Amino acid sequence: MAELAVLYDRIRPDEKMLFEALDALGTPYDKVYVPHLKLTFDDAGAAAVPWRVAIERCVSQTRGHAVTRALEGFGVQVINPGHVIELCGDKLATNARLHAAGLPTPRTGVSFDGDAALEQIESLGYPLVLKPTVGSWGRMVSRLNDRDAAEAVIEHKEVLGGPQHGVFYVQELVNKPGRDIRAFVIGGECIGAIYRTSEHWITNTARGATASNCEVTPELADLAVRSAAAVDGRIVAIDLVEDPQRRGGWGGLLVIEINHTMEFKNSVSTTGVDIPRRMGEYAIGLLEKAPAGQAV
Repeated sequence: MAELAVLYDRIRPDEKMLFEALDALGTPYDKVYVPHLKLTFDDAGAAAVPWRVAIERCVSQTRGHAVTRALEGFGVQVINPGHVIELCGDKLATNARLHAAGLPTPRTGVSFDGDAALEQIESLGYPLVLKPTVGSWGRMVSRLNDRDAAEAVIEHKEVLGGPQHGVFYVQELVNKPGRDIRAFVIGGECIGAIYRTSEHWITNTARGATASNCEVTPELADLAVRSAAAVDGRIVAIDLVEDPQRRGGWGGLLVIEINHTMEFKNSVSTTGVDIPRRMGEYAIGLLEKAPAGQAV
């Protein structure tokens, strides 16, 4: 068995591209299908874990976080670590960390009761976006243009019930130029970025947005790298929007969220950057930092 592993629960185009990049790099690695993985916390279980570095690529955030935390118990350095998954997998936690680091985000509020949420929404002003704190691909994101829309969405969340619907996370709807930006950061370097353009207000390629190359300006690179550092991200994608009404050290750029298991299949040909190869090189570099047989 190899000292490098790729952890996955579904093989998407992104994982195929990563496998091809690692094959080309020539470093042995194991493809670990996480649903079939069994780990036991004893000496025999430790002996059955040969990896020193692993790249976590699970589609299921819950599964990816669980296997990461388990392997960290055996001294495996997982990219990204468990605490990064916890931060990036929760939009509220991400925003709180960005705020603490002094980095720009849209005006954001959180409340924990329907009546309090409506009061806060009215105070922040319309239009707003209400988001689940955990989720991806623009699912269950609601645009609130007025009080009627706010009351309807709040009522739906209260009727649905459950702990996740008891948190009301809202952000201002930024008047962006019909696009957002995804910047890729690996090992503290912004290696490329794309625009995601759509006629819909949700600019996500999973929802039909088209990708085009975005020049990595000094402002964009600096903000992307600082955002990754704020959550201790090793391989992450930073989603940003441009606000023409704002000025400041980053030229009106605002950070929306950070993705810990980033998708890149639409970005390699667009940017001209071999993102999966750069991911593989970073992981192999971690292996080379420690002698064989020792945890990184």
